[in-house]
Amino acid sequence: MFGLHPMVMMAVVAITLAASFVKGAIGFAMPMIMISGFASVLPAEQALAALILPTVVSNLFQAFRQGIAPAFGAVRDWWRLIATTCVFIAISSQLIRSVPQALLLGALGVPIMIFALTQLAGLQIRYHADNRPMAEVLTGAVGGFYGGLSGVWGPPTIALLISTGTEKTESVRVQGVVYLIGAVMLLFAHLQSGVLNAQTLPLSAALVVPTLIGMATGFRLHDRLDAMRFRHWTLVILTLIGANLIRQALMM
Repeated sequence: MFGLHPMVMMAVVAITLAASFVKGAIGFAMPMIMISGFASVLPAEQALAALILPTVVSNLFQAFRQGIAPAFGAVRDWWRLIATTCVFIAISSQLIRSVPQALLLGALGVPIMIFALTQLAGLQIRYHADNRPMAEVLTGAVGGFYGGLSGVWGPPTIALLISTGTEKTESVRVQGVVYLIGAVMLLFAHLQSGVLNAQTLPLSAALVVPTLIGMATGFRLHDRLDAMRFRHWTLVILTLIGANLIRQALMM
């Protein structure tokens, strides 16, 4: 199926189900889990291509879960972050074959892990309101640069939302909007780069089905999480993701 051994295909579907469940529960981490898992059983470019359509669809549902008006409100309120993310995804996606993946993963994993651990330890980082526009631009630049190369641009956005004290439901909606627009940009960027093509597109499309199943299940858990638990588990997942990215970098 899709040129993959049945056991490999089963592993890819299982990874997708797990990643989309986490996505539905806490609002992010799906592409990070997918790229980490897929890279263990698929070539790097095929792993990246496989997560693109599931990422678009999952973020479509997340962004519009509370309706159209709140989603467009998030676009209005966070337009600097969104615009900068898209620009840097478009730029960096064309460099995918020239940047060492070990360097990329390590450079992303270390600051993510440090941020999450300091937050869990009670060291609260807060941006002053006057600095938020600059923080959005810098976050979008860093996230977009990594996103175009790896399909992962969530952690810098999460760090910004936690630092600004964004409420749980709004945080998940903003993530959905940012990730949706970024995912659409990633889709077109990698159609241009050749990563997403006639050979890789069918697998990506097929993974939409397990994505929807996992998301629906994860949403049920999300609705039962209080704000403090949501924040705590978000930081725990960030810590694990950072550690895994560092592990992958060291093993390359």
